[in-house]
This record gives sequence, C-alpha cells and structure tokens, in this order.
Amino acid sequence: MVRAHLRTGVVGAANLAEVLAKLSDHGMPAHDAVRAVAILGLEVAPMTDAQARTSARMRALTRLARLSLGDRACLALASELNASALTADRDWAKVAKAVGVAVQVI
Repeated sequence: MVRAHLRTGVVGAANLAEVLAKLSDHGMPAHDAVRAVAILGLEVAPMTDAQARTSARMRALTRLARLSLGDRACLALASELNASALTADRDWAKVAKAVGVAVQVI
C-alpha cells in the first residue's frame, strides 16, 4: 500500500525529523538515515502557520487517542493537502472523522 503512494507522497518536515530521530535511536548513523529516507523520493513540506493552528485545534479532539504533536502535524498537513494520511497507528482511524481527515491504516 505504501509503495503505491511513494511517487506522490509528501512528508512534513516535523515528521521527517521524527523518522530520522527514530532511525538514529535504532543505531543508524545520521548520514545513512538521511540517505535512506531520501531514496524514497518524498516531497518534504515545511510546517506552515496554518498547519500549526490546525494541529493545535486538533489537540482536544485527539487527546483521548493519545496522538502526539507529530501525529497531529501529519494530520494537519494531510488536511491542508486534502489528502489521506497513511499510518500504522490504528488510533488515528478513531479520530479521523472528528478531525476531518481521511486516514488509511497500513
């Protein structure tokens, strides 16, 4: 499912930072992590003021599902792009309707 979205996929800069940090946590050197993610060919989108405000508004709607700032940043980007958010976190599907974002659980 993910492979089908790689050519048109977008990752937010905040989420890119999170991915790179997780790869580092698992022992991957920073330069290798950057290269591994770059190979995917995803467009990297900055977090805009509008996304920050959207993410903040989502806080109350996502608190019980324990979504993080990174989770909400991804949902805010998907909302701005009118795109689906892909995630392995099933809790996102629980709040998708409330936050008005299509979520595909992979």
